[in-house]
Amino acid sequence: MNQQDVKQKVLDVLDHHKVGSLATVQKGKPHSRYMTFFHDGLTIYTPTSKETHKAEEIENNPNVHILLGYDCEGFGDAYVEVAGKAKINNSAELKDKIWSSKLERWFDGKDDPNLVILEIEPEDIRLMNAGEKTPVSLEL
Repeated sequence: MNQQDVKQKVLDVLDHHKVGSLATVQKGKPHSRYMTFFHDGLTIYTPTSKETHKAEEIENNPNVHILLGYDCEGFGDAYVEVAGKAKINNSAELKDKIWSSKLERWFDGKDDPNLVILEIEPEDIRLMNAGEKTPVSLEL
């Protein structure tokens, strides 16, 4: 599988799977939770509150790991593993871009002062379970 095919399959997974796990580092150990993800190209975003443990964990150690994909059908359910660095983004423009009424459960609108966006820049992306030629890493 050539790199362009790998990239397209990775983008397909990111387009069609919005919920996945985000692992941060807490006291030197992994700490995972489910999150809702958005992407622009290969940069991945997820909204959170600046009052959460994950915001503090990322400030202490920006290394994160994301799992996205998998339809629970077993073999052939493509998914991606993303290792990267996260930072807190407080951009009003980015909040406008990803805001949805579904977020009202946690925030008092896109201007809620606690709303921040975690911006994850991938350092390694692996396409998994997508045929005989996987796992395969996407060259970044």
